[in-house]
Amino acid sequence: MDVTNPGQFFACCGLLELASRSTPEAVGWFEQNSLCVSRSQKLTELLTAITGVALRQLDPNDTTASPILIPAPFDVRLDWWKTKDRTVSDLKVWAGTMESFRIARAMQNAMRAPDFASENLLNIGVVAFDPDDPKKKVEPFYFDARRGPNAHSRDVGFAPNDLGVTTIASPSVEFLCLVGLQRTKPLPVPKMPRVFDYHVWTGQLPAALMPAAAAGILPDSYGNGYRFESWFRTGQRKHKAFLSAKPKPQS
Repeated sequence: MDVTNPGQFFACCGLLELASRSTPEAVGWFEQNSLCVSRSQKLTELLTAITGVALRQLDPNDTTASPILIPAPFDVRLDWWKTKDRTVSDLKVWAGTMESFRIARAMQNAMRAPDFASENLLNIGVVAFDPDDPKKKVEPFYFDARRGPNAHSRDVGFAPNDLGVTTIASPSVEFLCLVGLQRTKPLPVPKMPRVFDYHVWTGQLPAALMPAAAAGILPDSYGNGYRFESWFRTGQRKHKAFLSAKPKPQS
């Protein structure tokens, strides 16, 4: 993984979250640009379970922002974006007609391909399709920082989002980041709108301690900080994307 890609970092948090829901004694830590998980089932078994459950849209009348349930054996309710806290809602990168449940299902469905059953799952890019209509392509949330710089007209000469252009996504980053942000969120930087900090940790920790570690509160995560922007990727200033992070300035 790339620790400067906030989408990948929080996707790792999401993977550890689901591992701990399946195996409560699971612990995780970062080592040489990789997430290591111990006391858990094999990665292939975990991914089979993650992609095998049927996601549930908890509010059938809310197609764009309904809470989502990942059922047993995980029993995770995803609703972190349903808040009036602006610092949290700034992490919600989708907007307008983008449908959160449809995107989540498309990303999860894409992860069922055999190529994703490997330690390289966060670096696999494909075009995702709607499980209910396999001919229809589905754009991702835009958590993956590798997409952000290419989404605005000033960077590529035209705006792919504005033209309805479909490009390759990283489904595991998009889906697992959505999961990871439920428990573990970056810290908003004061007086810097839509700018956040997160910290990588090196000690073996259970999922319950991920928020403290990501906040830099724990000793082994204090100096491993990164800063990124949840950036407006269209001229409408509604849709956002996570940009690549830089080392956090030392205070």
